[in-house]
Amino acid sequence: MSLIKDLSRKAAEAAQILSVLDEAEKNAVLMDMAKTLRDNANGIIENNAKDLVNAKNNDLAASMIDRLTLNQERIEAMAEGLETVAILPDPVGVERDLGTRPNGLQIRKMRVPLGVVCMIYEARPNVTADAAGLCFKSGNAAILRGGKEALESSLFIANLLQDVLEKHNLPRELISVVPNADRALMQELMEQKDYIDVIIPRGGEGLINYVTENSKVPVIQHFKGVCHLYIDKEADIETAINLLVNGKTQRTGVCNALEGLLVHEDIAEEFLSVAGPILEEHSVKVNSCENSSKYFNNSTVIKTDGFGEEYLDLEIAVRIVPTIEGAMQHIARFGSHHTEVICTKNELTAKRFQRTVDSSVVMVNASSRFSDGSQLGLGAEIGIATTKLHAYGPMGLESLTTEKYLVNGVGQVRA
Repeated sequence: MSLIKDLSRKAAEAAQILSVLDEAEKNAVLMDMAKTLRDNANGIIENNAKDLVNAKNNDLAASMIDRLTLNQERIEAMAEGLETVAILPDPVGVERDLGTRPNGLQIRKMRVPLGVVCMIYEARPNVTADAAGLCFKSGNAAILRGGKEALESSLFIANLLQDVLEKHNLPRELISVVPNADRALMQELMEQKDYIDVIIPRGGEGLINYVTENSKVPVIQHFKGVCHLYIDKEADIETAINLLVNGKTQRTGVCNALEGLLVHEDIAEEFLSVAGPILEEHSVKVNSCENSSKYFNNSTVIKTDGFGEEYLDLEIAVRIVPTIEGAMQHIARFGSHHTEVICTKNELTAKRFQRTVDSSVVMVNASSRFSDGSQLGLGAEIGIATTKLHAYGPMGLESLTTEKYLVNGVGQVRA
């Protein structure tokens, strides 16, 4: 039996053990995992340093290096994420009553794990802990295939978590790790439909497309983040500036950073005359429509089909729109169903924007940077789904379960 098939089979067998594990036991394991990450922070950083050296030697983009980098603060965030997951309610086994049929059949639905969840990801070593913790609490075995960029970090973190499983007399195969980033192994992994229930790719556009087009296992897409901030004609200027600066400059290499700025023409002069110098102060490169170019000293004028780029850098596209309809039409064409934000003082306008815009997260007067599982109360997240089957938006515990029907009778037969 091949390495990948054996790994997948063992993960499926381990998942059966986990599906009936007591919630208190799961929580104890997660708390121990968090402590283990903290206790081994120096070792994590040392192994991460090897990945960073390779990344720089291979001229990896700055945005990728940012995602790849682990420090004390980010390791603490990983540990806190596991602790948050531990204290969240366990969705497994939760029932809801659907009523009694005229023939006396009692109908309920109960949440159950998906089974085996495979994560395929690139330069994001924190995903190793996030995905493992979420899958464990929701009753799923996790198969983790990290990219070559983060291989040393991911293997070290996964080994720490596996040691905790073993300490609690649980199979290490509940968190399985593909030992190298060979593309042939990934292809074989995507063919294990007898053992793997779902694959979640998390990374660049090329990776998502490759997995979606080649997998024989169902795929939940976590696509790129082309997130927009729309400044309505009734926006508060100070609030709008704060949302722009935080969304664009706090961390550029993440999928919830702003990539597009849309401004209602009635407020364009007032807002952009302030925003232009501030973006320049933060060294943000501006790609503008022709009408907005006059507000920036060194913008690059782009045509309509030039919008919709995911820059993952100190770069943004700016467009003046005549109406809120124009803004929503732009988002429908160029957005990626990730996160969209409106800044407005008009409650009715805000509600209209939230109801109409087709995006997994739609915000009013809040930074796009809050589009994150930990910030939305999910603990960690396994990713942000930008397609609607089987989840939409940040995926936490409940998104890693499904429902089955429970039907109770007293001997009824169908006529």
